[in-house]
Amino acid sequence: TITIHEIKANEDIQTYLNRTAGNVDATSFRQILGAASDFKEGDESIGLSAHDEVSRQRARQLLANTKVLALVESSYLGSDSQEQMIRSSIDTPIYKSLRDKSVGELKSFLLGASEFEIKKIMPGLHSDVIAALVKLMSNEELIQIGQKVFNPLPNSSIGKKGYLSARLQPNSSTDHPGDIRWQVFNGWAFGVGDLMLGSNPASSTPEIVHRTELLLKDLVESFGLRDVLPWTVLSHIDIQNTVEQKDPGSTRLWFQSIAGNDETNAVFGTSAASLMEYARKRKGQNFGLYLEAGQGSEVTNGHSNGLDMGTLESRKYGLARALKHAQGGEKSWMVVNDVAGFIGPEVFRSKEQLVRVALEDMVMGKLHGLTMGLDICSTFHMPITPKDLRWAIDHIMPANPAYLMALPTHNDPMLSYNTTPFQEHLRIRQKFKYKYDERMKAFFIRLGIIDIGGEPTEHFGDPIWVYYQYQKTRGVTQSYSEFKKRAEIEMQEVQRRGVALSIGFGKNVWDFNADLDRSLEALDAAARASIHAPLNADFLTKYFPNSLQLNTQSENRDQYLSKPISGETLSEFSKAQLLKLNIGSSDVILVISDGLNSDSLMDAGHLEPYLQELKLQLQNRGLKIHPDPIIVHNARVRVSYRIGEELFAHFTQTDQIKSVINIVGERPGNGHNTYSAYLATASVSAWKEKNHDHDRTELVSGISDTSLEPRQAAQDSVEKILLKTQFILGKQCIALFN
Repeated sequence: TITIHEIKANEDIQTYLNRTAGNVDATSFRQILGAASDFKEGDESIGLSAHDEVSRQRARQLLANTKVLALVESSYLGSDSQEQMIRSSIDTPIYKSLRDKSVGELKSFLLGASEFEIKKIMPGLHSDVIAALVKLMSNEELIQIGQKVFNPLPNSSIGKKGYLSARLQPNSSTDHPGDIRWQVFNGWAFGVGDLMLGSNPASSTPEIVHRTELLLKDLVESFGLRDVLPWTVLSHIDIQNTVEQKDPGSTRLWFQSIAGNDETNAVFGTSAASLMEYARKRKGQNFGLYLEAGQGSEVTNGHSNGLDMGTLESRKYGLARALKHAQGGEKSWMVVNDVAGFIGPEVFRSKEQLVRVALEDMVMGKLHGLTMGLDICSTFHMPITPKDLRWAIDHIMPANPAYLMALPTHNDPMLSYNTTPFQEHLRIRQKFKYKYDERMKAFFIRLGIIDIGGEPTEHFGDPIWVYYQYQKTRGVTQSYSEFKKRAEIEMQEVQRRGVALSIGFGKNVWDFNADLDRSLEALDAAARASIHAPLNADFLTKYFPNSLQLNTQSENRDQYLSKPISGETLSEFSKAQLLKLNIGSSDVILVISDGLNSDSLMDAGHLEPYLQELKLQLQNRGLKIHPDPIIVHNARVRVSYRIGEELFAHFTQTDQIKSVINIVGERPGNGHNTYSAYLATASVSAWKEKNHDHDRTELVSGISDTSLEPRQAAQDSVEKILLKTQFILGKQCIALFN
């Protein structure tokens, strides 16, 4: 932690460092910026947190006295291609009018100025300056800014003052079309879902993404909403581009997760330059980009480079602003979502910090001129409950974000995290007097969900009624009562697949029905218990008697949850044991990791059929798998990369292709107890470089006897390994030819 000693009147960061250290260096400058931030575990883990509240307040005073130019024109905060792109998008004359102001003076201006006056200077604000301003503001001051700066989407009410929209998020652990479709009907039945339809795919193959894009497109166009409601499938942007090239017009908004520097964007498989090329393609009303960010991605991926989470987050929004300029500014849609709370307790762990981070990020996004929404969420391994999320929402909503997420319940059936259910939007609208997009309100009236005065009709909360209206657009002539019997069977099938639908309501329209409420509480309790459950010794003895059992540097589950890097590295003793393992000429090494959900591996019918089919498929394809898996306790995904690097480094034939399959228990709380297979395939020469990461890894997720069937998942795993092998061999041939 960082201690700031007594400061003198009017002293800024540079003056203080010159006096106390004799010089100003980049590391010390960044440390004071970090010390000025509100406390977060992520900043503490990289040594950028104040030692105590006295040091924090002193750091803030030093920052308040520091001039804008010291943040922008020095080399203290570093630069990469992304920061250069941010810099090039700033209005130079406006910046020059601000450069000699102190950060404190600029903060006072923002708090006292009108929206018109603030918007006049926003194009000249560098991202690092915006991050510094936010550090100096209290929650109340952040809300004050949020209440007067708005950047609505063109030709809509979305993002205007007094409006709160919703991204309807219909996810399925199996990408089942029925699961996705019924969740849309469910959302519309409650008058929710006016920003976009956005589904996170369990499998991001071009085929699945294309199918889901067409499904969402059909829902939108069947109701005549093509010019009102866009859609997106949240796969990698390269996949969406592939789908659009194959079937022009099948996609609408293009999604991508973004980071605050080049290194972390590379982990995401993208770059500032490639995103810029895509931005130039996505122009026009309802066309554009949907970008997701959130504090902590650089920390959890090991690429913070000495910058605090807030500064890196602001640089994400600076990148988004530059991409918006490339789209043509106000003419095209640019939607940004802050996924505050999705990463986990290693970034921040309390409901109070969730509120702080959401307010910081929203204000930083607004000051960048972005239409800014929030995913106010938590993972099951965070000590933040659904009741805590409601508390957090009530403390964030006065700042008027553009939108929130919207699911049937607070539990996402695929991603297994907690966020905002459909009915919570109804409570928020009443409490804070927020409205939704006027064009979609007209649609809900036409749908028969609300009346002309906006009041619920008898069909409110009934997804079957919405499904009936959808089928009527396709020529169905049955009466509603006749249609309802068949629809109830379809709806029950969706629920049996683990997708909880919210039908009707309780005492208030924003309350779940009693049966649903009880089932969600039970699911939540089971999920939180599974996170702490170890791999059972009897289970390991029965199925893997000859396996090598290893431990990471996590000494217990609490350390595993709070310090992810400890679960990504083997203990010294285990590393020594690993080096004794003779893998012979094996092409594939199998690693089994407990992850966040060891129950998913021990459930009957889960792991055994996957392994049987995997070995059969590999044998049929001429690939040799080491007979006994490596079991790793308190393990995260990256530990398998380190295992592969150690085991394959000793091979002499460097063009051979070797793979590690890491079976990881994941996503507690989705009702399926699913696990995933992370497939790391590379040449021996690449393994020897010892820098394998997620961007080089294929994934098969959502495996269980009730979602992606284990034998099918094994076949998919081998197919992905073979495709990756062919790709690597092709590159080797090209390199040899050149």
